[in-house]
Amino acid sequence: MSAESTPGAGIPGAPGPSEPGKGRRRKPRGGHTGLRIAVWTAAGVVVLGGAGAGYVYVKLNGNLDSVDINQALGTDRPTKADNGSENVLVLGSDSRSGSNRKLGGGADEGSARSDTAMVVHLHKGHKKASVVSIPRDTLVDRPECTDADGVTHDAARGVMFNSAFTTGGAACAVKTVESITDLRMDHYLEVDFSGFQKLIDELGGVEVTTTQDIDDPDSHLRLEAGTHRLDGEQALGLVRTRHGVGDGSDLGRIQLQQAFVKALVAQLGDVGVLGNPKRLYDLADTATRTVTTDSDLGSVNSLLSWASGLKGIGPGDMTMITMPVQYDPADLNRVMLDEKKADLVWRALKADRPIPRAATTGTATGQAKSVVE
Repeated sequence: MSAESTPGAGIPGAPGPSEPGKGRRRKPRGGHTGLRIAVWTAAGVVVLGGAGAGYVYVKLNGNLDSVDINQALGTDRPTKADNGSENVLVLGSDSRSGSNRKLGGGADEGSARSDTAMVVHLHKGHKKASVVSIPRDTLVDRPECTDADGVTHDAARGVMFNSAFTTGGAACAVKTVESITDLRMDHYLEVDFSGFQKLIDELGGVEVTTTQDIDDPDSHLRLEAGTHRLDGEQALGLVRTRHGVGDGSDLGRIQLQQAFVKALVAQLGDVGVLGNPKRLYDLADTATRTVTTDSDLGSVNSLLSWASGLKGIGPGDMTMITMPVQYDPADLNRVMLDEKKADLVWRALKADRPIPRAATTGTATGQAKSVVE
């Protein structure tokens, strides 16, 4: 199955974005990409909930990290939707320390950064989801924000979107997304990429079909065109690869991530763990060690209650696009928000309606569509 990423005309040969800046956060964790909403929620919490695991509650509950977004941001936020829908900011962060350094490469020891964010809109009834990927190199006006430690950070104009996380962590990332979208983020999920690799291995890998060869030494991925069952390291390479597909930009990588999410969700029903208590526990243990949540979801009970309502969402129930952007003519390593088209997206989600096709016509794409099926 191919990702339903944004159609349109990009700039052929546009160079890939430069590496985002370094920063620090309250608890450095590793991570990469928004695809982990499917990995963590479906593979960890939902599977665990289906089997029942009260006997390991204390252990798993102790694995979870959480951030009190509501306290940090206060009341100056968009109002909560009253139509039964929910919005979740799913953020991947890269920490190049420890085991993540080998996987990520290139950044300084101990630094932390966000590579990709997804706004996941759960429609009323939680039977369908609309997912909007926000490119990390989008130039935005970052609002003043207060991080989880109570430190206030000044506003900044014309900075990369991922600077919000490196500046003030989860709270500032949420504040920035809310300022762009005028949508209240009801929940926050962040997952590290070393945990992602381990989860894929424990799930037995994920089968994908590539329609062309991929060779990207930066992400350590080499695949010939054809069908492959990717182990954790290969899967991580696939969702991190940028130079091996499309125009070499982060937009192309987002399209691969979206295709991988759908492939993964399609296979989660056949992971075969319900009759294997040890494998079930290993999955749940890895999943809960991998995720950071907002404080409202900061316990296994809360997560189980929330995630149990998402089990009916399959790949056919997910619409996935990239936030409408255009390449910055002054610097092709950056993209700029296409405000008129993006407004169509945010208005649709606020009203709990499907995203109109007009919102994703004629925008920058990365030209990597259908590389993975």
